[in-house]
Amino acid sequence: MTNKHEFCKCLYYSANALARIVTKMAEEEFSAVNLAPSYAFVVMTVNKNPGILAGELAEIMMLTPSTVTRLIDKLESQQLVKKHCEGRSTLIYPTPKSVELNEAIKAAWYKLYVRYVEVLGQENALHLTGEIYQSALKLEAK
Repeated sequence: MTNKHEFCKCLYYSANALARIVTKMAEEEFSAVNLAPSYAFVVMTVNKNPGILAGELAEIMMLTPSTVTRLIDKLESQQLVKKHCEGRSTLIYPTPKSVELNEAIKAAWYKLYVRYVEVLGQENALHLTGEIYQSALKLEAK
């Protein structure tokens, strides 16, 4: 491995560099469905879990409730989700438009996967993904 900079040994620096590269790739792939990657993942999650609680969606997405509220509001304005309030709970439902778009979103997600697997190799990509996710869970639980 060639060290481009002394910061490459810093988790913060390296994780952010990786995130920027993968985000650019994801934005390119999800542009086929006219959604930013985070919106696409919310739509897929809501499609798979109709009536999901906003708080549960925040947990799955590993985002703050306020961020999820902002994402949901934007998706609702695009008629991709519907909010339904029951007391203090907000349930999120897919719309016919989001259900119709679901396969195209999954196709974009798969194209992203293929892109990074072509570079990293399948075994390395799966291992790296698992390690990053497990590390995120450990650091989040701090």
